[in-house]
Amino acid sequence: MTTVPSSSARQAREALGARLRELRKDAGFSGRELASRGFHYSKVSRLETGSQAPSDADIRAWCNACGVEEEAPDLVATARAVESAYLEFRRQTRAGMKRLMAAHVPLYERTEHFRIYEHNAIPGLFQTADYAASMLSFWIDFLDSPNDLEQALAIRMERQKVIYQSSKRVAVLLEEQALCTWFGTAEVQIGQLDRLLADMGLPNVSIGIIPMMRERKAVGSAGFWIFDDSLVCLETPTASIEVTRPQEVAQYVRMFDVLREAAVYGPDAQALIRKALAAF
Repeated sequence: MTTVPSSSARQAREALGARLRELRKDAGFSGRELASRGFHYSKVSRLETGSQAPSDADIRAWCNACGVEEEAPDLVATARAVESAYLEFRRQTRAGMKRLMAAHVPLYERTEHFRIYEHNAIPGLFQTADYAASMLSFWIDFLDSPNDLEQALAIRMERQKVIYQSSKRVAVLLEEQALCTWFGTAEVQIGQLDRLLADMGLPNVSIGIIPMMRERKAVGSAGFWIFDDSLVCLETPTASIEVTRPQEVAQYVRMFDVLREAAVYGPDAQALIRKALAAF
């Protein structure tokens, strides 16, 4: 996974350059020999040291020259991620939280298959307005963003329309802890759990819950969303990270499948939600 900006971007670019150098050496070429196949020698050096970012065309030409065309898609995705994977929340929210909410609307609209894993909160697509407002209020304050709660909340709730579209498939994995983590008052949490029970009845939605006291193969270190098989999004307290490298996206799909093995569905999942409700 790569991050931007500052030193992390430089390190990621250097790692990409090192990979290009490995491909050249594996092909048995010196820098000058590769340059004779269409690259200026100084450019070969700049790309390999990470002092210059390669274009998509550079990467494809490099892989073609080294006889490893199959490497090009992953390297192109990596190069793009170096420049755009790490999106600072503070920079995104200078114009208000609504901008952050609106940024993902096109992504939600074009995605056909959502796979969502959350360990301590209900995903935004299934939040009640009160639950979402409590969560957004915290982030507006924490990120020192302009207070545009009403507009941001309206966009967040509008994004939920995708779960009611029959063409969409939405697979959700929740840790049981997410049922017990409050955002707002007890009344807000009760309303949220009731909403989750209702959403379980949607024909295109699958909601699994991983019980706390259950043997399992893996533990998710962070929540993540997989959009089709092309993008993974994660959030930290200060940034949103986007993963686009095909091999890395595939790893998240594998992790989702492993986590799903420990989940319960249908009546068993509903029973966990009702147990959480009974605690109030």
